[in-house]
Amino acid sequence: MYLRQTQELTHQAAMTVLQGAIAKAEAMNVPQCIAIVDRGGNLLAYVRMDGAKVLSQLSATQKAVTAASSRVPTGGVPADVEARLAFATGGQLTNLKGGLPITIDGQVVGAIGVGSGTGQQDVEVAQAGIEALESAIAAGKPD
Repeated sequence: MYLRQTQELTHQAAMTVLQGAIAKAEAMNVPQCIAIVDRGGNLLAYVRMDGAKVLSQLSATQKAVTAASSRVPTGGVPADVEARLAFATGGQLTNLKGGLPITIDGQVVGAIGVGSGTGQQDVEVAQAGIEALESAIAAGKPD
């Protein structure tokens, strides 16, 4: 077979993820930088919430790109590989917690990266964004 059918994360879907993540961060009272990328790591949506750390702009985007590229959550690479990963990719990929792939019907369609809280807070906010998209899809809302 020469072609494969794929799903694309639309900008509307990215905004749904972003809004779900923002709502969770606000409920936690933890301002965050939140980046949503498509499966190729291209930025679709981004926000730096009021009070979020400025340097987390870059790490949130790197977390999203890493999760989209690796198709697994960030933060799980063994320590002895972590520095080599960063070096080999010119600092493009990261092992910081807070990046999650967005998987729909078994296909990775993009990823979310969150930064400015603790690693666990970042993961919780990212998961809430994904859950918002899953809820919208289950409700039959257009994407």
